[in-house]
Amino acid sequence: MLSLVALALAGAVGLATRQPWLFPSLGPTVMLFFESPETPSSRPRNALVGHGVGLVVGAACFYALGLNGQPPVPSGGLTASYLAAGALSVATTTVVLTLLKTPHPPAGATTLIVSLGILTQPTQLAAMAGAIVLVTVAGWGLNRLLLGREHEGG
Repeated sequence: MLSLVALALAGAVGLATRQPWLFPSLGPTVMLFFESPETPSSRPRNALVGHGVGLVVGAACFYALGLNGQPPVPSGGLTASYLAAGALSVATTTVVLTLLKTPHPPAGATTLIVSLGILTQPTQLAAMAGAIVLVTVAGWGLNRLLLGREHEGG
């Protein structure tokens, strides 16, 4: 039920702003917050850093491989360049998060959303970042206030 609240908040902002404040990788993030708040992957810091790294790395791979202007994978199909961008973005995101000791597996979906061309415009990336912050704050607050639980390690 708390997942509904956290995602509905992001969705409502998305409706009001006509921007993608609700996207696939938020689902597993809120599930971690409410189903496994004691795990490192569910820490608010890990969610913020993980998705942030995923956004930056996904955009870097997308633009570095010259995919701007190409149709996204769902409509244009998978090409060798998109395959490289997707695989490289997940691998790089994994390495960075491992080095930072901030595991957050849903960040792998965030980096794919961007590197596969699904959401790539600056306003879309900003909306994604805003949604990540909103859902993370909502998850932390709902866990703490309503359930009396706090994520391990902050």
